[in-house]
Amino acid sequence: MDNKGKEGSLVLVFLVMAFSLVIAGLWDKWPIVKDFAHKILDPTAGILLDWHLTIGMLIIVFIISVFTTVVQKYATDQESLKELRKEQKILQEEMKEFKDHPEKLLALQKKQMQQMPETFMKTFKLTSRAMVYTAVPFILLFRWFHDYFSLIEGVKFFGFLSWFWFYFIFVIIFSTVLRKKFNVV
Repeated sequence: MDNKGKEGSLVLVFLVMAFSLVIAGLWDKWPIVKDFAHKILDPTAGILLDWHLTIGMLIIVFIISVFTTVVQKYATDQESLKELRKEQKILQEEMKEFKDHPEKLLALQKKQMQQMPETFMKTFKLTSRAMVYTAVPFILLFRWFHDYFSLIEGVKFFGFLSWFWFYFIFVIIFSTVLRKKFNVV
């Protein structure tokens, strides 16, 4: 697939994000959406959490991390992202090299500042396609988590973490390891 095919459309990203926000906002007002999510997640994720809360949550977070890593790897142009990172690294190395030459360092910093908005937009376009595939499922999953854990009072993982912070910490850990293993930028 060429680079153009793996660039996300910003319009599509904003539409998907808007749709995700509508789903999240109307979760309790649209029983069909809530019921659909519960019919899929109660007998799968719910059973894992009912079996053992901490281990079940770790398994769910690991599966989510694998899913997002695979989507990120195959829905983005990894070569273009690597090239952007390489260019940034070269510029940073040049800046280190000229740290004792203020005029050259200033010129490199100016170049970096001028490239920043363009680099950000390129990176965002290259990675936004993956967001299109994952936004709605994650909104449904997070709303389901909220429903599940609101029925159980005082749930704390390891005695002090709410389900959100447990998810947040472990998805970062798992994703970091998986991204390195699968060579995902």
